[in-house]
Amino acid sequence: MNENLVKECEQIMLSEFSEMHGQVQLLHEERTNLIDALRQLEAANLEAGASGKHEFPSLGRGKYSECSTTASSDGKQEFEDVSEEDEPSFHDTKEYFNEPNVGSVTNLSTSGYPNIKRRTKLPDPAEKEKGVSLWSMIKDNVGKDLTRVCLPVYFNEPISSLQKCFEDLEYSYLLDRAYEYGKSGNGLLRALYVAAFAVSGYASTEGRHCKPFNPLLGETYEADFPEKGIRFFSEKVSHHPTVIACHCEGKGWKFWGDTNLRSKFWGRSIQVEPVGVLTLEFDDGEVFQWSKVTSTIYNIILGKLYCDHHGVMQIRGNRQYSCTLKFKEQSILERNPHQVNGFVEDVAGKKAATIFGKWDDSLYYVSGDGISKTKVSDPASNASLLWKRTKPPPNVTRYNLTSFAITLNELTPGLQEILPPTDSRLRPDQRHLENGEYEKANLEKQRLERRQRMSRQLQESGWRPRWFEREGESETFKYTGGYWEARGHGNWDDCPDIFGEITEELADSA
Repeated sequence: MNENLVKECEQIMLSEFSEMHGQVQLLHEERTNLIDALRQLEAANLEAGASGKHEFPSLGRGKYSECSTTASSDGKQEFEDVSEEDEPSFHDTKEYFNEPNVGSVTNLSTSGYPNIKRRTKLPDPAEKEKGVSLWSMIKDNVGKDLTRVCLPVYFNEPISSLQKCFEDLEYSYLLDRAYEYGKSGNGLLRALYVAAFAVSGYASTEGRHCKPFNPLLGETYEADFPEKGIRFFSEKVSHHPTVIACHCEGKGWKFWGDTNLRSKFWGRSIQVEPVGVLTLEFDDGEVFQWSKVTSTIYNIILGKLYCDHHGVMQIRGNRQYSCTLKFKEQSILERNPHQVNGFVEDVAGKKAATIFGKWDDSLYYVSGDGISKTKVSDPASNASLLWKRTKPPPNVTRYNLTSFAITLNELTPGLQEILPPTDSRLRPDQRHLENGEYEKANLEKQRLERRQRMSRQLQESGWRPRWFEREGESETFKYTGGYWEARGHGNWDDCPDIFGEITEELADSA
């Protein structure tokens, strides 16, 4: 080809490319303006949601002792309009906060704990897993309470709901920092780290599509993690409704609560509504309380399974600060899912800090009213990191357990001999599933579910929890003490063998 012809072709191509580039740039500007407008609408919703009030039964004083929400006829929360001056602007944390020089708060020392060697992977499966007919399970259970549906063990992950509660404490170091900051007189940073802790508990749910085992009535779980400086204990305290109570002690703080999960199976999705209040109390008397938001698992039949959390979380303190967090519901066209936006305010209602990030990745804050509403080239220059999720383990299974969750059902040397007969780690169907013995796991699950059907009669006959009690019908179950002392003496005489065979005596008592 003639060289002049080549140059002429190049010139035509460059001219057309320049014209196309201008069109793309125009579309990009229009899209950016649209996103900015949507963010301002989102900010208005958050502001209005913060004006709602929820009632917490045992919180201290001031305006944080009660609050109210308005609900629409379809059960969804309504938000009121607010002025444009009060609207914060929220930004994509992945775009703006991946620079290495993002500011962070002082890294308080967490050293000094003993080094406990824990496992990093689950046992290799003993047999090949068999699939199940999903449609045959779905068609008979649409609209039913999921806790009452007998699903094959294939749908379970090898941990119980009691152990799942302890996963909320994976980032307990956030509470250690909150305690230290509050102790030094910085109440704002204490509230910010409490908020980060409340969000961090959701990080482990990403990619987790299997159902934890539903504990038997009276089933318990203990977790002694001296390397984290915490001791945790949980018990299933009610079968109908299903209620799990837990209690954890850390360095300068205590955390407790109970949860009643109202779940519905709608064929294409599973929606879980947690009912209950979580309480965090520091040794200096400051208390924070909050309730969890709604969780939904989508695309049960077709498409890629995914989990989303959505709703407004109110974290109420009994002193100077409280916090409002909005978990944004993921839409079909969402380009940036899992967003969490919120703010910390003082008793006068003045914003002290703005919080933003993702519940599956990280959380940041900016002091004061936060990010400017105007478009700026570097809105994250003054952002500080509160929490960052740990990396997933290299040995990933279909359960997608985190490195922390992999350790929860482990029987470390010498542990089995000192556990009560009610501990989840001794549950046979769960142990068989972890070992990849699927046929044995299914048989044991069916046997224990027959036993579980007697739990309602036992409860109605006057059965009471061993380690927790409730003072009133509307109050939270609280730990009565004595478990760790009994463990030290090996005294489990009053703990029934709930995983044993069903005897005639037990059937008669039920």
